Amino acid sequence: MQLQNMRGKTTVVFVIIAGVLALGAGIGLSMYLKQPTDKMATSPVKSISVVGSKRPDFTMLDVEGEKHSISDYDGKVLIVNFWATWCPPCRREIPAFIALQEKYQDKGFTIVGVALDSQQAAIDFVDPMGINYPILVGETEGIAISQAYGNQLSVLPYTVVVDRKGIIRHAFAREVSLEEAENLIKPFL
Repeated sequence: MQLQNMRGKTTVVFVIIAGVLALGAGIGLSMYLKQPTDKMATSPVKSISVVGSKRPDFTMLDVEGEKHSISDYDGKVLIVNFWATWCPPCRREIPAFIALQEKYQDKGFTIVGVALDSQQAAIDFVDPMGINYPILVGETEGIAISQAYGNQLSVLPYTVVVDRKGIIRHAFAREVSLEEAENLIKPFL
């Protein structure tokens, strides 16, 4: 009788331990696999902490492995767009950026895309899309740079408008439309 009672208690303890382990594993796996959602990526957060300040300097490799410094674009009006291939709002705004680049590149304007992806993922996306502006690539490095540009929550897409003097004039942690982006850059052209 005592042996049977001990087996019952042991079984209960094992079931409790297994349950706690399963719960912990489930929570850990959920956190590991969780990707940003459209709702997170299109947050209407507007970063104002960097607006009015000098844009931070950085150097990164582009999709072809060539080194670019943001200072290469000094004297131009810039949109610096932080994005990723897995981010639906990022993908939706790229055609607008292609159109802006085409329309205003002769007026001292350019877009610099910073892909928070692997180089291969960026290449596989950029080539078929016909992107006509520089795409720099950096996974963790790109995140740190976006944070230096005011993206403290690491939300994507994240876009800043920089004037010809290198001053950040606008910063958005959400998708930007063609009309909105055009209205943002026109006063600085």
